[in-house]
Amino acid sequence: MTSFVDDQYYLVNKPLNWTSFDVVNKLRSAFKLKKVGHAGTLDPLATGLLILCTGKMTKQIDSFQSLEKEYEGKFIIGSTSPSYDLETLPTKPVSIENVTEEHIYNTAKSFLGIIKQIPPPYSSIKLKGKRAYELARKGEQFELKSREVEIKKFEIVKIAKPEIQFRVVCTKGTYIRSLAHDFGQKLNTGALLSELCRTRIGEYRLENAKTVEEILK
Repeated sequence: MTSFVDDQYYLVNKPLNWTSFDVVNKLRSAFKLKKVGHAGTLDPLATGLLILCTGKMTKQIDSFQSLEKEYEGKFIIGSTSPSYDLETLPTKPVSIENVTEEHIYNTAKSFLGIIKQIPPPYSSIKLKGKRAYELARKGEQFELKSREVEIKKFEIVKIAKPEIQFRVVCTKGTYIRSLAHDFGQKLNTGALLSELCRTRIGEYRLENAKTVEEILK
């Protein structure tokens, strides 16, 4: 991937603290292209695979978005936050002494299959013409509707309390921050997402992606 041209798709490794739109705008500007879009938002605090489409390939964005996703990351149990991650200030930690490894594994299993999930208040969903995160940052109150998603795999990779390392395979529209929040509620300790990387979208894998710097070179 030595150039960035029209009518193609590109696998990009999104850096930490960049929005998905930051990546789009940077490459659109650098290569002076009129039409560039991404197939599936990653939060600023998430890294990993982002599929970018240029020119006529942007018509295929919905097809890319509908593909199965795979993520790796970490939860912190015993604390919560308004954004369900570390974008906002976490609450004071509560005791997690009584949380056993068996309880953690069983809780993960309880999310397998088709579930109903409410998106995080700090999300890009539009309400009355504004993004939910814009309203949340202003302290406005609102409700988001639940949606059906499917958790195909929820693997607990490592437990080092309060940190839990995981791997998830899921369908389009799944919010891993909401999964962290709901996981914490079922544990009765609270939880938040502390680290997230998207490693796969359908057959497209992170190891085949290029960084923004590599594309610019």
